Amino acid sequence: MKNKFISVITNIVLVCTVFVVSFVGYLGAESASAVYKSDRLFYNGSEQSGAVSLMFNVYESTENVLQILDILDKYQAKATFFIGGSWADDNVDCVREIFKRGHEIGSHGYFHKDHSKMSLKANLEEIRPSIKLLDMILLCETKLFAPPSGAFNEQTVAACEELGLNVIMWSRDTIDWRDKDINLIVNRATQNLGAGEFILMHPKDVTVNALPQILTYIGENGLKTATISQNIGE
Repeated sequence: MKNKFISVITNIVLVCTVFVVSFVGYLGAESASAVYKSDRLFYNGSEQSGAVSLMFNVYESTENVLQILDILDKYQAKATFFIGGSWADDNVDCVREIFKRGHEIGSHGYFHKDHSKMSLKANLEEIRPSIKLLDMILLCETKLFAPPSGAFNEQTVAACEELGLNVIMWSRDTIDWRDKDINLIVNRATQNLGAGEFILMHPKDVTVNALPQILTYIGENGLKTATISQNIGE
C-alpha cells in the first residue's frame, strides 16, 4: 500500500513538472518572439511584388560565384549577395563584378560568427567593419545584413538599427551547403513557390547546377526575380 501511494505521488509530481516546463517554455517562446519583432527584420517581401528574391550567402568559391553571375545574366535575373567581409577582402574584383552586373550586395558579417551569443558591442564590432569594407569597395551605402546561419538575438537587431541596416532572413532554405542532390535543391527552392519569398542559397557546385532549373520554374510560373530591397519596397 505504501509503495502504491508513493507511485501515485510520483506520477502526480511528474505530470506537474511536465506542465510547468511546458508552460515556461511557452512563455519563453512568446517572449522571444516579442523580442525579435522589428520593422527592420524581414523573412519575406511583398506578395504584391510578383517577385521572388534569390539570396546567396558568400564566404567561399569565387569561381562558382562567377558561374552563378553568368547564369543569372542568361536568365536576365537579379539577386542579392550577402558577402562575408573576410572573403570580400580577398576578392575585391569579384565583389565589384557582382555589383557591376546589377545585383544587390549586403553584409554577411566579417568572420561568420554566431551573432545569437553576442552582446550589442560584439555585434557592432563584427558587423560595422564589414559594412565599411563593402562601402569602400563599392562606393555606395550597404543597407542589408544577413546573420550567418540565421543566428541572431535582440542585440543583433539593435546593432543593425544603430547602423541603419535591415536584417534579412529567408522563407526557403535550400540547404545546399549540406545536400548534393540537384532535384532536392530545386524542389526546396520551387515547390509551391509564391511571390514575396526569399530563397537562400550558397555558391556550391550543386547550386550552380540547380540554378537554371530554379530560374526556369520561376519564369514559367508567372513570377519574376527582384533584389531583396526591391521586394521589401526599399
